[in-house]
Amino acid sequence: MTKPQVIRLQRPGQLQLSALPPLSLYVHLPWCLKKCPYCDFNSHEWGRAKGQAGELPWGAYLEALRADLEASLPLIWGRTVHSVFIGGGTPSLFPPEAIDRLLSDIRARVRLEADAEITLEANPGTFEADRFRGYRQAGVTRLSVGVQSFDDRFLHALGRVHDGAQARAALEEVARHFDTFNLDLMYALPGQTPADLDRDLAIALAYAPPHLSVYHLTLEPNTYFAKHPPELPDDDTAYEMLDSITRRTGEAGLTRYEVSAFARAGHRCWHNTNYWQFGDYLGIGAGAHGKLSFAHRIVRQVRWREPQRYMAQALQGQPVASEEDVAPAELPFEFMLNALRLREGFLLTQFSERTGLPVTLLGPALQQAERQGWIERDGPWVRPTERGFDFLSDLQALFLP
Repeated sequence: MTKPQVIRLQRPGQLQLSALPPLSLYVHLPWCLKKCPYCDFNSHEWGRAKGQAGELPWGAYLEALRADLEASLPLIWGRTVHSVFIGGGTPSLFPPEAIDRLLSDIRARVRLEADAEITLEANPGTFEADRFRGYRQAGVTRLSVGVQSFDDRFLHALGRVHDGAQARAALEEVARHFDTFNLDLMYALPGQTPADLDRDLAIALAYAPPHLSVYHLTLEPNTYFAKHPPELPDDDTAYEMLDSITRRTGEAGLTRYEVSAFARAGHRCWHNTNYWQFGDYLGIGAGAHGKLSFAHRIVRQVRWREPQRYMAQALQGQPVASEEDVAPAELPFEFMLNALRLREGFLLTQFSERTGLPVTLLGPALQQAERQGWIERDGPWVRPTERGFDFLSDLQALFLP
């Protein structure tokens, strides 16, 4: 990052932030074995089916990540990184020695909190004996396992590369080596019934996961499912499934602290919570997004999307494909888009601290949300109600510019 760029970001602007929020680091590893038909993330297939021979070029990619991070250091001088999230793609395609080298490179260049949460996403389809233990020895503190379902019918419908038996074997191995881990499930799948979901939940909860994420399957633009939509359960059935998820996770000792996240005490995902509380995150890697705050502006960055282009640009010291200031008029919606996902809500003072804007800007929309029964206010706290969770998109839309 050039000196003139840093000077520009530090110049007076339209905002006035009294302090900078906590900082996280996101690292994107873009390759996967197969592109899932519902996936709209920046992921690229690697394997013989794509005419690619040999192993992933992880050595070259790590060089690009190092260059990317070094170019970004002037933007975060003096700030402590509290969490690292290694996402994809399928990061568990990278061998433990690659993750060890990546984390060593990070520790050598940033001020990483001594007990920082370090999460790595893993796919049961890449499971090998001792692989997960290798990640733990490399310094990963939390594994997030993308199971989605234990039923082979639905795994096939979702285009997953693993089956139910592999999912079970992977979770047994994860539980042996990690004190905290996340299990990802999806619901409202093609042809799924509430009884099918209950079976998936029963298997998932039998592993006593410290953290469980349960996502409604959505048909995202620019995906295979968007072009060839499968028949999904109707809204009433999906709501019945969600009620079952909320009830059964509660009975198992998991608290729903975010719309799609359930955790035992002490096992909430700090990294994602920082997103939801409108914290800062530096994103490195192909297609990675980032949000960084300065005294008078908030900046969003996007890295080059295509892996080869990204690696070439990063090694030239130019990893960022686009960068823009977030307009003050957009900040109330951006803040609420995140904060209203949290069951405990947020402090009004946090809005001013994280956006540099006065709380009075929220007044009319908060009043309308309260009239609708979508939020409740307790002094300085604002919380979504159960009804607000059910109509979250409508609630968030009140704060559009």
